[in-house]
Amino acid sequence: MAAATNFHSQLVGWLKILLPLAALMLLSTLFLFARNTGTSSEIPFAEIDAAAAEQRIAAPRFSGLTNAGDILSISAEAARPDTSGGTDITIDMPRLSLDATDGTTLRITAGTGQVDTSANTAHLGGLARLETSSGYVMETAGLQADLTTGTVTSDGALEIQAPFGQLNAGQVTFEAGNDGAGQQMNFTKGVKLVYTPATAAPKDE
Repeated sequence: MAAATNFHSQLVGWLKILLPLAALMLLSTLFLFARNTGTSSEIPFAEIDAAAAEQRIAAPRFSGLTNAGDILSISAEAARPDTSGGTDITIDMPRLSLDATDGTTLRITAGTGQVDTSANTAHLGGLARLETSSGYVMETAGLQADLTTGTVTSDGALEIQAPFGQLNAGQVTFEAGNDGAGQQMNFTKGVKLVYTPATAAPKDE
């Protein structure tokens, strides 16, 4: 519960900064238009939209602990609040890191992302790439991360380069270890394996 409160408080803090900034910029833009002495009576909606789109924080980063004590952090190139007044935050080029208590790590990079501050979840979209400290490299179209439990689930099928060969699966789920079991990686929904045996070292003559 403390981990969930930590994430939620950090994200709410972002919104407290971003939303007033967006309102101030829009108000300033309207004042500039009101003082315009030009003869045109048309309202430049495209310029207003462009100004609103620039309300963002560059290089945001926040982190916390999952229920299992793993360190989870998310960073991005930029973050923008929900323009409709919701609690979602859109992040560009997100990076998620999960450092488990057993020493294993998970690194994820993606093209787009969105953090739901009310549900304490993050969705990483575009082409998402996962790398684990145990030697697995995967690519998939999207991932859902629970920031409280540290569970990460792929939206659909993915290709996996494993230390022992090539894997294809309909879905993968990473779960934080319980009772000292360590992080678990579960492949489901049609798993295919192409095993590649390690090349034997040449014997000395």
